[in-house]
Parts: sequence; C-alpha cells; structure tokens
Amino acid sequence: MKAVLVRSFGGPEVLRLEETPRPEPGPGQVLLRVFAAGVNPVETYIRSGSYQHRPHLPYTPGTDAAGQVEAVGSGIADLSPGDRVFTSRTLTGSYAEYTLAQRDCVHLLPKRLSYAQGAAVGVPYAAAYRAIFQRGRARPGETVLVHGASGGVGVPALQLARSGGLCAIGSAGSERGLALVREQGALAVDHREPAHLRRVQEITHGRGPDIILEMLANVNLSSDLDAVAAGGRIVVVGSRGRIEIDPRAVMSRDAAIYGMSLWNATPADLASAYESIIDGLRDGVLSPVVGRELPLSEAALAHKAVMEPGSYAKIVLLP
Repeated sequence: MKAVLVRSFGGPEVLRLEETPRPEPGPGQVLLRVFAAGVNPVETYIRSGSYQHRPHLPYTPGTDAAGQVEAVGSGIADLSPGDRVFTSRTLTGSYAEYTLAQRDCVHLLPKRLSYAQGAAVGVPYAAAYRAIFQRGRARPGETVLVHGASGGVGVPALQLARSGGLCAIGSAGSERGLALVREQGALAVDHREPAHLRRVQEITHGRGPDIILEMLANVNLSSDLDAVAAGGRIVVVGSRGRIEIDPRAVMSRDAAIYGMSLWNATPADLASAYESIIDGLRDGVLSPVVGRELPLSEAALAHKAVMEPGSYAKIVLLP
C-alpha cells in the first residue's frame, strides 16, 4: 500500500510517499481502508521533532481518518467489512491507504456525512469539546469567544458552543473566514481590526465573554485577560511561543487560565466527548466543514497550508 513516511524529523519535505506493507488486524483491532485523512496542526509539531511526544522513526503521521472497514480482528462482532466509519485515533497513522485502530477508536459514520467530513471529526471536535465543556466548564447561557474561529478547531467549537446553549462569538481575519463564522450562527469580529475586542465588549454589554478559547496564546493571552468577564475562564488550545502577562489582570477578575491537551484526556473524558459529538453528527446539529482536499502525495503542501495565517476550515488528504 502507499503511505506517507517520516524517516527523520524536520520540515514538510521529510514527508515522503512510499510503498509499505499493509498492516493486518490483531485481536480487538480494525483495519480501515482510508478514503480521507484529516490534517491537524499538532502533526506538524510532531513531524518537526519539537513536540513533547516523539514517535519512533520511521512513522506515518495522522490520527483522523474516514473510510470503510476492510477487516476486523478476533473479539469484534459489531463491525463488518464495508461499514462506513471514522477514527478518533490510529495505531499505524492515517496518511495511508490503510490504517489500523483499536475498536474503541472506531465509530460509525452517519450516512449524511461524506468521508471527507468524517476525516474532519476526530481531533478538531474532541479538542473543541474538551476545551469548552471539560476544561472551560461551560454552562448554558454563557458567552464564549473563539479566536481563530474559521479554522479546523474553531468551526467545531462554534457548532458545539451553540448546540450547548452558549452565545458564540468568533474572530477571523479574512472576509471568507468571517462569512464562515456567520454561517455557523455565531457573531463575527474581525481580528485584523485593532479594536476588535472592544466590539466583543459591546456585544456582551461591557461584561466580556465568560470563556475564551485561545488558539494563539503567545499573541493574544495578555489582551484576553483584559477582555474576559469576571470569573471567566481562558482555555489555551494553541500557542507557538512565549508571552509575558500581568498576574494582576488575572487577580482583578478572579479569572482562570486553563491549558488543554488531548494527550491528557482520560478514556472516560474521550468517551463522554465522542458520545455527545456523535449524537450531534447524527442529528445534524454538528456538520464538519472541509475547506481543502489534497491528494496524499501532497502531504507536505498540506502541512504548510495548515500552519498559514487565516487557515480555512479543515484540510483533508485523499489517498
């Protein structure tokens, strides 16, 4: 089969499409024929060698995939070859024609969704759910501000916030991105404008958002502390460097700053998240948005694109 392999850590150019043996499922494992694989920013950090978790070389990147069950290992009776599924984690990497996953990481794909949409579920929706509800402890009626709301995690965050009874505000930096935020039923602010947080204050009648989802904490965290409501929570979903903050800004609002990483989620956390996510996908409340589809051979281009400012919705690879 064809698969993308990383034989040394480095830039996007280390992603090479090669021929490799097809894996076979062991007990409790599922072999998927991959029709679409999701691309996430975390995969660029892992590929560079700068992330806290470094896989053994060589490896195939990716955790999110959608496709059909090809074969199942012993002990699995509730899935059959041909079933439409998506994964929330793989054992052998998703940038490939076939991938292995544990049974509890394979979920039936609702018929209303395409395979490309299925590949856009795993990391983005789980990260958004964990940030809003498990770390941010959101309550119905509260207001959430999602920075970078037109991106891969931002769009799911807006959908999940609205489905959970929250007032959603999303920032974006392009007309196309702002339109996408509005399409999700959220209020949009243009973060290219220096006074965009003033607009957030106007929307919240001077109170500020109860929760802020921060995708670029090294740029925005200090200003977030001046904008968040009293007793508010800032959840750091992404950061690409260091920042200096004034602790008095936290103290004066009784605010809290939470970090968020899917690596730290317990099996119970993930099970709870995916139960809610799958219900929303089935009911049509949640609907993944795919912004760009690229062939598997262009994985390097996908890794460049997913890190560019103003990234739009989800990027998927098609084997």
